[in-house]
Amino acid sequence: MKVSHYFEWESAITGGHHQSVQNQRKILEERGIDYTTDPTTDADLLHLNNMGPRSVFYAAKARRNDVPVLVHAHQTAEDFEESFAFSNVLAKPLKPYLRRAYSLADHLVCPSEHTKAVMEGYTDTPKTVVSNGFDAEKLDGFESLRQEYLERYDLDPPVVFNVAHVIERKGLRSFVETARRMPDTDFVWFGYLNPTGNDGVFDRLLTSSKVEELVENAPQNCTFTGYVEDIRGAFAAGDVFFFPTKNENEGMALLEAMSCGTPPVIRNIDTYHWLEDGRHCLKAEGSFEEELLKLIEDEQRRRELGETAEQKSREFRLANVGDELVELYQRLV
Repeated sequence: MKVSHYFEWESAITGGHHQSVQNQRKILEERGIDYTTDPTTDADLLHLNNMGPRSVFYAAKARRNDVPVLVHAHQTAEDFEESFAFSNVLAKPLKPYLRRAYSLADHLVCPSEHTKAVMEGYTDTPKTVVSNGFDAEKLDGFESLRQEYLERYDLDPPVVFNVAHVIERKGLRSFVETARRMPDTDFVWFGYLNPTGNDGVFDRLLTSSKVEELVENAPQNCTFTGYVEDIRGAFAAGDVFFFPTKNENEGMALLEAMSCGTPPVIRNIDTYHWLEDGRHCLKAEGSFEEELLKLIEDEQRRRELGETAEQKSREFRLANVGDELVELYQRLV
């Protein structure tokens, strides 16, 4: 089997979307599946990971040449909102565009049941849920970095942290305002302070004024690190993973935090119906202070919740999700 595994605008996209593609390619390599990163219909399967105009062109061409087309549904208009300046305006024309683009697929891969339900409103194309998973090997040895990162950012445990792009959709306002109401606890947000992971003029134009204002006026106990070269340090320094995201297709950083035995406090959204409140995480409907305090003030509770979270995360290791992806490939080919 030969796969055309194409990721349009690969050099410009960062975060979980980019890591998901790397995870897929690692799965292919470990299973000995031949692939090219170029878009081509000279393959047994065309697998697309970002439906830009070039991907749409090759999807249509593949359909004409009877090459099966598999598309990863990483983007929805709903998930696009509150991501950067003008994103709410652009989300309106994005939806009909994605409807057309996704309808060109023979099959869609959805990273969660939530995304699959949302995609039902886009197209009747057959859909299969396959988690983005996480690469456990990427986190090996994270524990050894704890002291270094606590000292680097002047953090006093227990530390509440997040790992994500600094955008409104990820719950930025909730994170900052919760930190303001809990001045005796250190909050730290690890991740890019811009939409595409660069620091050029283009990124500064894309960063919304709301994001800039929230970051600039954050309380002293709330730190924004910007890009961190070794993300293992974030998971080493943190004691409670605070993920107040408003809308998520899956959330790879959450899976990674869980795999490190870190108890999560999350917003109660549809995406995380598979996480049991009080067993794998603590879920909040509005204010987050009560749930955070339960873990900050009780080390034993943190440890217990972290252990069950780690056990649950094993379902999402690449070895498990890889089997599902390869099975889908074989079915389509």
